[in-house]
Amino acid sequence: MVQLYNLHPFGSQQVVPCKLEPERFCGGGRDALFVAAGCKVEAFAVAGQELCQPRCAFSTLGRVLRLAYSEAGDYLVAIEEKNKATFLRAYVNWRSKRTENSRVCIRMIGHNVEGAFSKAFRDQMYIMEMPLSEVPLCISCCPVKGDLLVGCTNKLVLFSLKYQIINEEFSLLDFERSLIIHIDTITPVEISFCVGYVAVMSDLEVLILKLEPGPKNGERVHHNPHKTNNRMRRTEEGISNEISQLESDDFVICQKPLELLGEKSEQSGLSVTLESTGLADEKRKYSHFQHLLYRRFAPDISSYVLSDDIKLHSLQLLPIYQTGSLTSDGRNLSQEKRLLSLFCFFSLPHVGYLYMVVKSVELMSVYQYPEKSQQAVLTPQFLHVITSNNLQCFTVRCSAAAAREEDPYMDTTLKACPPVSMDVCALRIQLFIGLKAICHFKNHIILLTKADPEAIPERRQSPKRLLSRKDTSVKIKIPPVAEAGWNLYIVNTISPVQLYKEMIDYSNTYKTVKTQSCIHLLSEAHLLVRAALMDASQLEPGEKAELLEAFKESCGHLGDCYSRLDSQHSHLTLPYYKMSGLSMAEVLARMDWTVEDGLQKYERGLIFYINHSLYENLDEELSEMKLVCGFILEPRLLIQQRKGQIVPTELALHLKETQPGLLVASVLGLQKNNKIGIEEADSFFKVLCAKDEDTTPQLLVDFWEAQLVACLPDVVLQELFFKLTSQYIWRLSKRQPPDTTPLRTSEDLINACSHYGLIYPWVHILISSDSLADKNYTEDLSKLQSLICGPSFDIASIIPFLEPLSEDTIAGLSVHVLCRTRLKEYEQCIDILLERCPEAVIPYANHELKEENRTLWWKKLLPELCQRIKCGGEKYQLYLSSLKETLSIVAVELELKDFMNVLPEDGTAAFFLPYLLYCSRKKSLT
Repeated sequence: MVQLYNLHPFGSQQVVPCKLEPERFCGGGRDALFVAAGCKVEAFAVAGQELCQPRCAFSTLGRVLRLAYSEAGDYLVAIEEKNKATFLRAYVNWRSKRTENSRVCIRMIGHNVEGAFSKAFRDQMYIMEMPLSEVPLCISCCPVKGDLLVGCTNKLVLFSLKYQIINEEFSLLDFERSLIIHIDTITPVEISFCVGYVAVMSDLEVLILKLEPGPKNGERVHHNPHKTNNRMRRTEEGISNEISQLESDDFVICQKPLELLGEKSEQSGLSVTLESTGLADEKRKYSHFQHLLYRRFAPDISSYVLSDDIKLHSLQLLPIYQTGSLTSDGRNLSQEKRLLSLFCFFSLPHVGYLYMVVKSVELMSVYQYPEKSQQAVLTPQFLHVITSNNLQCFTVRCSAAAAREEDPYMDTTLKACPPVSMDVCALRIQLFIGLKAICHFKNHIILLTKADPEAIPERRQSPKRLLSRKDTSVKIKIPPVAEAGWNLYIVNTISPVQLYKEMIDYSNTYKTVKTQSCIHLLSEAHLLVRAALMDASQLEPGEKAELLEAFKESCGHLGDCYSRLDSQHSHLTLPYYKMSGLSMAEVLARMDWTVEDGLQKYERGLIFYINHSLYENLDEELSEMKLVCGFILEPRLLIQQRKGQIVPTELALHLKETQPGLLVASVLGLQKNNKIGIEEADSFFKVLCAKDEDTTPQLLVDFWEAQLVACLPDVVLQELFFKLTSQYIWRLSKRQPPDTTPLRTSEDLINACSHYGLIYPWVHILISSDSLADKNYTEDLSKLQSLICGPSFDIASIIPFLEPLSEDTIAGLSVHVLCRTRLKEYEQCIDILLERCPEAVIPYANHELKEENRTLWWKKLLPELCQRIKCGGEKYQLYLSSLKETLSIVAVELELKDFMNVLPEDGTAAFFLPYLLYCSRKKSLT
């Protein structure tokens, strides 16, 4: 299924003020539209956003069956029918037609014009009669040379455009029938012709040939029959004879689908022969040809007839040009218009096919329509398709293919372009009721609509308005003589820059999730701008400058995407950034250094860009960078070796001051990828912070903490614990704050790393009894306590190093009690807490005296509290409160007899009586 983006390639629209219902219409160069109805052709002036105005009108010999315009020669050609006879006529110098009754000259092609009549041909429209012995079925004009190709049954007739020179100031347009292409057993429904490339389409077949000049193999020939496979021909002829002997009601004979590319298309079974009819043999344009493509589709045999559901339509050859080579500043090196590539499109009702047919013939894109199509037109930027009620806009890959034909450096580290194989998408599906036909010229789409008779009264009841995405749409003025039920619309497509900006805005919805959808839409925007720049001669200077700026911007956006994504195409970061014109510092400043899950997420695209940029002679000082990537696989960006000593680079010094977290993550990334050892990393931070071997900078402590969070496999866990606890203890003992602000708080480490455990609740009560003014001191203490409370810490290993941390301070006391608790020295801890912090005793007992240690409630805590109450003192009330809570716990745990045995013999009976009563009644309560 083709992805649909809700974009707006269509702008304002207006109704063409035709007097009669159009039968045929086509664009006329940059500024004209031709509409044929009845025996008349009307020409309308179309200029930008201005309203369409009638320009001139002229009569035809009969009803117009086919209509085509050639920009080369500026002529209009038509197949006309009158009294069951068919005529081929070209209308030349039509811009001189002032009024419908103005004089018109008629002449036969090839007839010389006498000087006396030349002035008449110069100042008025004249008609060229082109006699044919066969009935013309279809026509096509070469967009480059202006030659005319006419399709007849089993043959194509080529009329070459030429000029009769009357005098130095005036030459007369003329045609010469120069070539006949005989194609047996094919009736062309549509044909297309472009600089020697011929495309022929019947109901179910498509054939593409390339006509070539000069005699083949140096021979001078008048005819160049191309011999087909005789065996195949005889087989098909035999089948044909057998079919004729069968009754049509008994059998349906269908050929299987077939696709032949390049030289293999000679095996199609079609006999193709060239017949030269030009008068001057030495000036013949074409004398032989190549087969490029043959494709045959199978009919739907379920209906026993060739229904419209499987007939081909909309054959088109689309050339892509470039005027010279475009430089980085937008200047053109040459003004010669040259063909870059050629594409062929044709369509079935539910699927369209786009081929590239110049240097190689290959299928580029297949378009699956959501509903039955009626007609389609291909442009360098889009494929426009009409169904009965929708105008659909699909993207194309023509500019991507042409760019590769043009530039040998494409798809290298220097230049890149989105792939031709990238999935196409639909930008818009616009509602139009009763669509019948479509054509395209410049930035206009012409649509003919005709509602069903039942829908006409309903349409008359609703006002007709311009359908525009802007609220400032201009109302359509319907000519009073227009017949109800049909309309001919001119829909203006918006400028490439405007649509590009909308695509960029739309892509931001995908940016945060980092999916391929963001790259896909940015690639579509890039190809849109690239296609507009292909033919820079058609652009205004201001528009070209805007497109060039958009092109560079799109390259930067694509570089950003590929730098973030870790994919097989991450190497495209380098060429896109190069094409963007951004310096290395500017590129790195664009990076989003947001930390994810506690660590920066690094990808190969940015690493590839930096790696390659490092080896190129960039005239940049790395110290000018404001932000740089963290995960760098090239250590020389941060670390250098001089005489065996580690020397940090200017970039490392810059990061130390501006992005210390990024620097720590960068070295961690180097260590994970075996680019730097453990000891080397420690030494690096000491040298970086200008510390001697006996001093540990905070940045190194941050690095150790990051190692613990990252769980690096090569790091010995207990050694890392030793480094961190030693530093925490030293600072606490010296009341020494860190030299820089720590990158992580204790809460950050507890949330990010399982080695940092939750601090026991009673520790907080113990610490709260002492006010610590220094926040950094509190953080070091919390980190040490968290490590001791963690599951991985070896308590016995820390005991010898606790000596500097005196128990005279609350901080030291908490650490010592924690260690003794982890060593299960509960009785000693109870004595210490009763002496130093009685308010923490009960929380300690609730947390620690469980299961097998529960007996300490009545064997240790209860007698100790009773003894201290007897002694009195300033802590009497704290002891009394703790005794009451202890008695409540013991009364629940022991039987009445056992409970009485643990009570002191000299105690006051009234004090203990409530607890004795509760203990005696608890069985009845339960």
